[in-house]
Order: sequence, then C-alpha cells, then structure tokens
Amino acid sequence: MLTLIPTPIGNLEDITLRAMRLFEEAELFLCEDTRETKHLLHLLHERFGMQKVDADFLSFHEHNGVQRIAEITNELKEKSVVYVSDAGMPAISDPGQLLVEYCQKEGIAYDVLPGANAALTAYVASGFASVDFNFFGFLPHKGKQRKEQFAEVLNATNPSILYEAPHRLLKLLEELTVFAPEREIFLAKELTKKFQTYFRTTPSETFVRLKEETIKGEWVVIIEGKKDAPKALYAEDVVDLEIAPKIKAKLLSKLSGKSVKECYEEIILKEK
Repeated sequence: MLTLIPTPIGNLEDITLRAMRLFEEAELFLCEDTRETKHLLHLLHERFGMQKVDADFLSFHEHNGVQRIAEITNELKEKSVVYVSDAGMPAISDPGQLLVEYCQKEGIAYDVLPGANAALTAYVASGFASVDFNFFGFLPHKGKQRKEQFAEVLNATNPSILYEAPHRLLKLLEELTVFAPEREIFLAKELTKKFQTYFRTTPSETFVRLKEETIKGEWVVIIEGKKDAPKALYAEDVVDLEIAPKIKAKLLSKLSGKSVKECYEEIILKEK
C-alpha cells in the first residue's frame, strides 16, 4: 500500500502523530530527496522520540518518476510504501501525482494524509475575500511558457497563488509593477519558520522595499484578481438591446451558432 504523507513546511512541530506512526511502519520511502527525508526522520527521533526507521530509501522526482514506478511495481502492491516531498503536501508542485494515477489504474490501495500546505496557509493569511482562487505553483522561468502563464495570472478574475524562489522574486515583482501596478498582492515568506513574514501591498511598493535587501527563503505570492473583467454576454441580453434587427441577428448568430438569417427571422417574429 502507498501512503502520501505531508511533511512540515518549516516548523517541525507541525508533524502529526499519525505521520510518525506510519514512518515507523514503512518498509520503503520514496523521496523527492532522500537526504532531506533522512534528516527529517533523524530530527523526529531526537526531538519527539519517534522510533528509528528501518526501511529502504529511493529517490522519486520529476526526472526519474516514470522509470522508478516500473521498478517498484511489486513493492507498491506488497509493502508499506511512503511517499514524501521535501516539505509540504505531496503532489503539489511535485511528481507525486504520477504515483496516485498509477495506483488508480492498477487497483493498488493508497491513502493521503492531511497536513501542511504553503498555498492554503498563505491564502488564509492573505485576507482576500474571494472563496475561489487559482493555484499556479512555480511559473516557468522564461520564454513563451512564462509569458503565457503570466498572462493567465493577470487575466484571472480570482486571486492567483504562486510559489517563488528568492533569486527570482524581484523579477516577478518588476513584471507586476509594469503590467499590474495597482493590484494588491500578499507575500508570505518562510511560512511557520522563525523569520516568517507577511505583508499586503502593491507590487511597486514591494519592489522598492525589497530591491535593496538580500532576499532569502521561499515565498508565496498571492495576486489580486482582475477587477474589470467584461461581463459575459448571453442571448437574452442581446434580445433586450435597442439596436437594429440585422445587427442583433449577427450577435445572436455568434452566440448561438445559428445562421444570421435564422436569427433575423426569429427576431422579426418576436417583434410582431
């Protein structure tokens, strides 16, 4: 059986009793980085008295995930297997999704423990009122893909949640200053750690504040949704417009897929 277990995003005390019990029982660990996981287990043993783990460890990341699954098919079916990312909820901005999909296709039992997640923690702290939001994770670093996803962020009507590394944060803030200077943004730095920081402001104010500093740690950036999104146009809205029947027929044709002639005849019939 496979269990996806979230790990603390900063504060070690955020680990759960259930997670530690399953760590103790595991026969195989699949890890984004085996060194990080072994260090975590060592700290849990030292600070909270978790039993020392006697298990095998294998790396499982975006570059070897598909190949690794082929190698561990029997283990997934017959052993107690744990998957962890370096920090936070597995399958969020990491390849854990591959394991879940494989287990679903092959009928292999799996479970997911609830736990720490940087995106949701930051969103609750942001104070943005919208119930809906978009999660983008890390944007592509450059090129066409970055431009396309950045445009999606700017055009979204709901707040957008991004992860950003310290050495790329200023680039993102500079882009937001140019293309969305009046949007409110919320930044959360080093969540749950000693130097955790929150601030909600505009991109330009944040850029000026940080450009002279040495930026450290991982960041969550939440960007206010676009406020001036056009209202969706429906057929009944067009019917009520006080415009010439021929123009109205062309609009209805685009909305409904009917021919302009058919729409025009329907309009004339209703007006009689």
